[in-house]
Amino acid sequence: MKITTPLGVLLAASIAMNGCSNNEQAASSDVSKDHVTTLRFSHFMTANDNINTEALEPWAKKIEADSKGRLKVEIYPSATLSKPGATYDATAKGSVDIGMQAQGYTAGRFPLTQIVELPGITNTAQQQSCILHKLYDEGVITDEYEDTHLLALIGTGQGALHTVDKPIRTPADMKGLRIRQPSAVASHIIEATGAAPVGMPASDTYTSLQRGVIDGLSFTWQPIQAFRLDELINTHTNIPFYNSTFVISMNKDKYNSLPDDLKKVIDDNSGAEMAAYVSKVFDVSNTKAMTAAREKGDIMIDIPDPLNDPNWKGPLMEGSKHYLDEVNATGLDADNVYEKAKAASSACVV
Repeated sequence: MKITTPLGVLLAASIAMNGCSNNEQAASSDVSKDHVTTLRFSHFMTANDNINTEALEPWAKKIEADSKGRLKVEIYPSATLSKPGATYDATAKGSVDIGMQAQGYTAGRFPLTQIVELPGITNTAQQQSCILHKLYDEGVITDEYEDTHLLALIGTGQGALHTVDKPIRTPADMKGLRIRQPSAVASHIIEATGAAPVGMPASDTYTSLQRGVIDGLSFTWQPIQAFRLDELINTHTNIPFYNSTFVISMNKDKYNSLPDDLKKVIDDNSGAEMAAYVSKVFDVSNTKAMTAAREKGDIMIDIPDPLNDPNWKGPLMEGSKHYLDEVNATGLDADNVYEKAKAASSACVV
């Protein structure tokens, strides 16, 4: 029957409008379900660095798989989106969605976290990641990351000294050398030996070594091959005088904008488990790089327990105390955190 009354016209219009509204809601629901959120992940390592290929890229693929394609992580290596020392702040501000940087690249920004870098705290990258997350979970270092959504705190393994034709057996051998340092912790210890610490990102070390800007560098073993430094250096001193740390975090607004099920995907793939996964790659890579140097015929000098070595104990303790005093001077209780880090170390035997 054809509706011709005014009321009939209104009813027909109402039915049509409701039908459109229902269709729009259904379409909106479909779009929400199928919508892909892209997360831009910035870090300073090269694309072929095995931390990128064996840890970060697999993590990105797992995020995509667990979200059924609704989250996509695009990785930007080689500091193409943010400078090595500004990546954390870029993440906090939203210039990038996810970022990874060494805490030591921003002097004074993570003073309590960097206490874990002091000699004698840890032996492996995995143990260091455990210590970091234990301190974070206990609220000891939590405030240093309050402006981002923390994903993981990563240990990278013990540092070593690497030079060209300059064997370092005692602190006296370092006097006058220009040594690249990755953090304030390493800087204080290098300075205590009589050497001159030079700050620079890892990406600048090859050309600086090649041009004689530096005589050597303090580095964990993993980056030696990743940055092709094995082409230049041929002398190594295995002395655990510092331990570098990394932070991986996400922009808070970006995380909060995700629906609960996608937040859960992020949460399920972050935290201590993510840290253990990445740091294990560091541990394996450190061993491989050290083995490759031995097989190449490089000079290897081992000082496994420097805190009990009559030559090295003095400079290492002096440098450590200098760093703790510097942090205490800012009003923070560095000594207390130092004791808590040592206690966490005992509980995190990996």
